[in-house]
Amino acid sequence: MTPLGWALSLELPGLSLPEHEPIVRAAEAAGYTDAWSGETAGHDGFTPLAMAASWTETMRLGTGVVNVFTRGPAVLAQHAAALQDASAGRFCLGIGSSSDVIVERWNGFTFEKPRTRVREAVAFLRAALAGERAGEGRFRLEQPPPSPVPIHVAALRERMLRTAGELGDGAFVNFLPRSALDTVLAEIRAGEDEAGKVRGSTEVLCRFFCLQGDPENALPLARRMFAAYATVPVYEAFFRWLGHGAAIDPMVEAWRAGDRDRAVELAPRELIEDIFVLGDAAAQRERLESYRAGGITTPVLMPIPVGGDAGGSAVERMGHLVESLAPRAGARPIEEASTRP
Repeated sequence: MTPLGWALSLELPGLSLPEHEPIVRAAEAAGYTDAWSGETAGHDGFTPLAMAASWTETMRLGTGVVNVFTRGPAVLAQHAAALQDASAGRFCLGIGSSSDVIVERWNGFTFEKPRTRVREAVAFLRAALAGERAGEGRFRLEQPPPSPVPIHVAALRERMLRTAGELGDGAFVNFLPRSALDTVLAEIRAGEDEAGKVRGSTEVLCRFFCLQGDPENALPLARRMFAAYATVPVYEAFFRWLGHGAAIDPMVEAWRAGDRDRAVELAPRELIEDIFVLGDAAAQRERLESYRAGGITTPVLMPIPVGGDAGGSAVERMGHLVESLAPRAGARPIEEASTRP
């Protein structure tokens, strides 16, 4: 029995961290249950949550996600313990293996055996956050968190999805085509089965890129975003696993040849429309509810302004987008449980 949530991504394009405050406060007032922070090439994954802990009273705060290669497990445990303390028990630690681009090219670490690295990190963190000695070095937190820290595992393909179902309190997925939802959920449930867990007990979070407005105006930005992601080896492998190899081949070939503009042009529209949340607020809500009906327990929304606007500051425009996608009156209460197998 997994509670349903409605989350805001703290990667709000074009806003400084202090400018997040009115957005986060308004989101909590509008019924958003969670705020999750990512970590790519912008803000780190922890600082926005530390700030949000002081702006909110009830929202759950999570990393969605930080990777297990560029920080050691003891440092991750320290971050998690501090944020659990600062938020009065509202923190979730989302971890993942990230990609060779971030781990190797940007940070100079070796990206190898990612699944093993994640499994070892989960074992270390479970022990350390429980106040026990962890790892071969017998690390022990001086001040363990006052309450348990849920651990969510980011995953794309079958083995990591099964690991998320097996070891995680939750699974965190990204860039998920609606047509692939059943495939991805089946692997998470298989991991639950292997661990002897109750089917459906693993929360499933998914980040959604919500480009509101005329879909035709949104498509150029969606194409650029998709091309940048889908040419990263781990995401390329993900889309090939889902059967989209032929659709992305021309785009990947152009990208690797250094012709980025051509690669963006070749980004497959049908697949993009199956991933991104496009249209007006009503159409976006309908699409998000479709994912929820299909088994996503907590959508993590990243509203992205598209094109021109009638006016107002960047904060006001973002606030309008966030409010327009707030949980609907009359929708299933977020405290209801999903029992989808």
